[in-house]
Parts: sequence; C-alpha cells; structure tokens
Amino acid sequence: MEAQHPAKILMTADTVGGVWTYALELIRALAPFKTHVALATMGAPLTEEQRQQVEDIDNMTLYESHYKLEWMDDPWQDVDQAGQWLLKLKEEVQPDLVHLNGLVHGALNFGVPTVVVVHSCVLSWWRAVKDEEAPKAWEKYKEMVTKGLQNATMVVAPTQAMLHQAEALYGPFQNSTVVYNGRGQHSFQFGRKEPFVFSMGRVWDEAKNISMLAHIASDLPWPVYIAGDARHPATGKEVELENVHFLGQLTEKEVSDWLSRASIYTLPAKYEPFGLTILEAAMSGCALVVGKTDSLAEVWGNAAKYVNPNDADELRDTIKNLIEDEFGRNIMACRAVKRSHGYTADPMGQDYDHVYRQLLKQTVTV
Repeated sequence: MEAQHPAKILMTADTVGGVWTYALELIRALAPFKTHVALATMGAPLTEEQRQQVEDIDNMTLYESHYKLEWMDDPWQDVDQAGQWLLKLKEEVQPDLVHLNGLVHGALNFGVPTVVVVHSCVLSWWRAVKDEEAPKAWEKYKEMVTKGLQNATMVVAPTQAMLHQAEALYGPFQNSTVVYNGRGQHSFQFGRKEPFVFSMGRVWDEAKNISMLAHIASDLPWPVYIAGDARHPATGKEVELENVHFLGQLTEKEVSDWLSRASIYTLPAKYEPFGLTILEAAMSGCALVVGKTDSLAEVWGNAAKYVNPNDADELRDTIKNLIEDEFGRNIMACRAVKRSHGYTADPMGQDYDHVYRQLLKQTVTV
C-alpha cells in the first residue's frame, strides 16, 4: 500500500541562522504534497523581513516564541519551557509527525514519529574550530542532545560527513539518513560580473572564519565586500573587520543582487556542515573559494577551490590566482553553477516527503 503524504507537520525552527532559510524553503517545497506545516519558532523575535518572508507561504501557520536555544548561555529552563509549549502545540495541531530542527526536544514523548535534523552541533563545532574537545561546561548539552537524538524516530543530516560526526558523538540512532539542503533557483541570477570578492554569514561565528578573509584583504588587487551580522546573539559583542567594505545585514533581495555581480565568493570556513550561502553563490555564478572540510568537499567536489582554514597565505594566493586567471575563474564559476543544480529545493522536498511517508507507513504497520 502506498504510504500517505503527511497532511500536517509540526516543525521547529530558530530565527537566528540558516535553519530559518532552510525551513521556509522546505515548507514551500512540501506544498505540492498538500502538506501543511505548523512552524514553531524560537531563539529570537522575528525581524520585519522574516515576517514578510512568511506572508506568501500558504501551507504554513506560524507559532512564535522567544525561548533560548540549546547552545545559548544557561538555556535549560527555557529549553524545558519550550518543550512544554511544543507538547501543547502538538495537542492543538494534531500533526501526523513532528520535524525538529533543534536537537534536544527529540526526547519528548509526542506520540507520533519524530524527525530530528542535525544541522550542526556545539561539540563538532568545537572540535573543528578550537581543535580540542568541548570543555566540561558543555557536558549537560552533550547529555541532553544525546537523549534527544537517540529517542528520535529518524535522525537526518545535511551531509554524510555531518551524520558521521553526530553518530560518533551522540549515537547510536534508531534510524538515520542524509538529505541535502536545497534552495529555490528562482531567487538567484547571474548579472554582469564585476571585479570584487564577496563573503557573507554570521561574522561573529569563528567557524565561518570571515575575519581571516578580512585579514588578507589588503593584499588582494580587488576590493572585498562582506555582509552579515557582526554582533554575537548571546554576548552582544561586535566583531571589527579591517580592510574590507562591511555591508552589515542585507535583505534577501540585496544579497541576490550582490551575488549576481560578485566574481568570487569566499568562505574559508573551519566548520560548515552544509553551507547555504555557498550554494546561493554557486547559483549566482560565482567562482567558489571555501575551507577544506569533509562536508564542503562532499557537497562541492571539483566545483570549488579549497583552502586550509588556518593558512592565510594559501587563502590569499588562491584568491589572487583566480583574480589573475579569468579563464580559470570562468571554468570554476561554470562548475559551481552546474553542481548547484543538484541542490535545489524541489528534490529536498521530495526527499523529506519520502522520509515522512516511510515513517508513517511503519507506524501504520506496527
């Protein structure tokens, strides 16, 4: 018997990172399956732009909260209250299944299949960024995340590399699979390419390593433009960037415009379990220079230039070579565009729908 598409899903999303973009993209991609999503948000109030983004999505209902996320300072009381709130929402919404984009609430007894997506985690971040194990202060986090993931009906990761890390840190899991992230191609286009280097992301996040790009920017023949949030959401500290044109936070439309004109997109990340901004740059026809990590090599293959995230000289030389070699730059841009076609929103929606239906089918047969 063909398993049914889920009619209703309760999904969580935080509002302070790429998970927000991912969640909206996925919800839109589930519309053809007549799946309605109740989206429960946490982490911070929605911005004006985020409110506008959800206006045109017909197959979702928004439920807002400001509860702290599990990686924030002293979050556990908030995490507990958020769990109670989610259980109440579950009673109200009566979903066929629950899709969690945070890690700890997988331990709650929702009474329906639970999918938990490991977009990233503090312990793997710490290993990659600090080159050491996370300190003792994160033991409670480890315990809560382990419980959340081991109790989930299905653990999903955006790359095989991220899944391996999660299994090593928190496993074994009941079931697991990989579903690559996707973006709607229609939001991005090629423009006439201009001589500048572009980067964007959470500038405050050491994993993105954007400060290393700023550090070598004065050695490059082209100007460097950087967009994103420089203020840490937990500490309020702001990162100062030297030698670059800092654009601050841009709207989606502005990002699309900058990417369409940028010749080279650079993110020398130490840790990036998937990298939506890199995908957006690829869809916009930029040549890519990224950190050499297992995840990024898995996603981009030969369609990006890789640099050691701890080697500023290598970063400078790699970008310089692309600037000086127009032919090589165009080849890399073409490869990036071609590779990006494998990461559009529709296949992501189909893959998640397949996962959901498998879980619902198992529930029926049990």
